[in-house]
Amino acid sequence: MLDPKYVDAFQFAGQDIPWLISHWAKNKPDHSFLVWEPKSGEGRTYSYAEFEREVANVAAGLAARGVTKGDKLLIHAENCPEAVLTWYACARLGAVGVTTNTRSAGAEIEYFAEHTGCVGAVTQPQFAKLVQANARKLRFIAVTEDNSGEAASDEERAHGLESFAALRGDGASLPARPADPMAPAGIMFTSGTTSRPKAVVHTHANALWASRMGPANIDMKTDDTYLVYLPFFHVNAQSWSFWTTLGAGGTVVLQPKFSASRFWDVVVKHGVTHISLIPFVFKAIAGKPIPANKLKVGVFGLIMPELEKMLGLRVMAAWGMTETVIHATRNDWLQTHPVGSMGKPTPGYEFAIVDPDTGRPCNQGETGELWIRGRRGIQLFLEYYDNAEAMKKSFTEDGWFKTGDRVVLGIEGNFFYKERDKDALKVGAENVSAREVEDCCREVGGIADIAVVGRKHEMLDQVPVAFVIRAPGEKRSEAEHAEAILANCRAKLAGFKVPRAVYFREEFPTATLEKVAKNKLREIADELPAPPEPKR
Repeated sequence: MLDPKYVDAFQFAGQDIPWLISHWAKNKPDHSFLVWEPKSGEGRTYSYAEFEREVANVAAGLAARGVTKGDKLLIHAENCPEAVLTWYACARLGAVGVTTNTRSAGAEIEYFAEHTGCVGAVTQPQFAKLVQANARKLRFIAVTEDNSGEAASDEERAHGLESFAALRGDGASLPARPADPMAPAGIMFTSGTTSRPKAVVHTHANALWASRMGPANIDMKTDDTYLVYLPFFHVNAQSWSFWTTLGAGGTVVLQPKFSASRFWDVVVKHGVTHISLIPFVFKAIAGKPIPANKLKVGVFGLIMPELEKMLGLRVMAAWGMTETVIHATRNDWLQTHPVGSMGKPTPGYEFAIVDPDTGRPCNQGETGELWIRGRRGIQLFLEYYDNAEAMKKSFTEDGWFKTGDRVVLGIEGNFFYKERDKDALKVGAENVSAREVEDCCREVGGIADIAVVGRKHEMLDQVPVAFVIRAPGEKRSEAEHAEAILANCRAKLAGFKVPRAVYFREEFPTATLEKVAKNKLREIADELPAPPEPKR
């Protein structure tokens, strides 16, 4: 029997992320790879050759600060060229870029940095003091000149830290590094049902796998252009968009964030052919005039003919998660599929639908948990960093990864998405662990029981709300108690995780084995008056 590590070495022998960039820098040196399209201020275009040089220069600066193979670097920034350059500079050194959600609270930043052992950070003026105050063990922090093209305020500029420009060294002086495809390249955090976000480790081979399969999945060619407005710290932008584009030798147009007013102008200006879609986006641009443009493909979770008519493009049905690296399902361009299908398994992934309580395989038409199998570090992520408990819960002994998503097998092998695990919420494009929010609420005290559920929201799909049974003898009024709970959440959690409302109850509806019936609480929440939108 061949050693699995020996087998892995053959899959991408002599290749890694720097090799892929170098391949295009040699073969298409003048072709645009990264186009920066800020809301205001000057944009910039990096050809493949320019991008390779800039990445090497930043890598040299990081090396001068002691960053070496295996080190972790915190990248806490909204979409901007500096964040992308830094991530790929880490890959050039064999270090690991740790990209984190910019909506995170201070306590979350502290956890991200300390859990992964980050040695330094790159951030923006708007986050500099927050990172400095909470990631206190870092050896250095480099700060960009502006906030994704927007000028920093005087207060933001008074951070006293070194500038990102000072990171640039002499890339030509960097020694060559042998390719190590199974080495970690990036870490991003994802929420499931556990109380703490899990650190998902992607390897160089993961990126190469995505670069190989992504273009085939979404029909991306070498002269196509992918518009990226989703956050770089999410797998959709980092893998589905960037790694797919790198595989094709295409172009990425990067925006700080989504802009409904500028959407079609940017599409026409840059000849955009591919985009990723989430409900918030297509709801925001619905009804706007569609210009004659080159937009070909929108990547979305389901087959939706009405969406194709709305936006004048072909919708590619794809499902995946941070742990699957790239689209784990896809529809076929040459076949028709039932409306609402999430497609069929992408080649390279094994699928099974299993009853999560009994482990029994489900038959066609039965809803169960989706399990996926592939090579860890290639088709699937390598590991949850320093989290043996999560690994044990997530993988079976024979290598099946338990996704937590409920699906059903339909006709002709088509898969249909049903729902996420009961304790996971989807707030816009963000996954939220109900358990994490509940644990934060409990810190306030005076709570006998609590259940956080998702309330329907027109634009965000769901928003969290908390149902609370008060402990006997609690002295605070309900209004005071609710405000204390919300204040603690606002101080310690990212804004999208903070409950929109706290509802007090004498008891909760229960299901089998006296478990809280969260489905009933969701129904109750949807019937209650809508809570006010948070202040911006």
